[in-house]
Amino acid sequence: MRKRISKLILGLGMAGLLVFLSACGQEGTKTGEKNPEKKVIVGTDAAYAPFTYMDKGKIVGFDIDIVDAIMKEAGYEYEVKNIGWDALFESTRQADQIDLAVCAITISDDRKQTYDFSSPYYQSTHMIMTNKSNPVKSANDLKGLTVGVLNGSTGQMAAEQILGKNSPDIKKYESDAVSIMSLKNGAVAAVIADNTVINEYLKNNPNEQFKTLEDHKNFNAEFYGLMLPKDSELTSKVDKALKKIIENGTYSKIYEKWLGTEPDIKALQAAQ
Repeated sequence: MRKRISKLILGLGMAGLLVFLSACGQEGTKTGEKNPEKKVIVGTDAAYAPFTYMDKGKIVGFDIDIVDAIMKEAGYEYEVKNIGWDALFESTRQADQIDLAVCAITISDDRKQTYDFSSPYYQSTHMIMTNKSNPVKSANDLKGLTVGVLNGSTGQMAAEQILGKNSPDIKKYESDAVSIMSLKNGAVAAVIADNTVINEYLKNNPNEQFKTLEDHKNFNAEFYGLMLPKDSELTSKVDKALKKIIENGTYSKIYEKWLGTEPDIKALQAAQ
């Protein structure tokens, strides 16, 4: 009887050990495997070509492909929602509707007080666009002129540095597209926006009678990052996946696909 009981106890012990070892083997998520956690909700403002915009009813762009690569590397299922520029910041701050935001969002010290950011994934600078007949030659020449900017953007901050924070000459719009339309309609004399956005617009509208100016004395280089709620558990995982896609060449392929040139990987890594 004792032998039977001993064998039974031994059998149950072995079974428990196998269950324990099996559970231990399932801990963590390997690269590319599906993460058992909830689906990640990604917010964007799909009016910012070539980073994020609508094409035949689908949200596409450089930023969207970067997020796709990061989510695949981290093993997360995800969904992208087009919620608008202003809503991106409020929803990320409250962490109620989205888990992260992507839309050519510049990393700044001011924003870092409220949000988490991933490491940089893109380097940018501001550009001025105005009519070819306008004698403007630098940012300082914008004084006394009306300037269109995206509301709440670093383009607005750049304009405020030149014209003053509460200047009535700064016209704030819901998107860069509306800002550019205001330039076309004569409502503003110039627009300040990210150089890639302006260059993309001019590439798609080669007959427009606009000129562009870069002013490296007044406009510093900027870096875009994925924006997350403060102290998000996703931040470190996103960073790890971003680093991986930069190292394995996936990032460079996406960059060349959308922007037509090779990325400056060293500049990105130096900014981390």
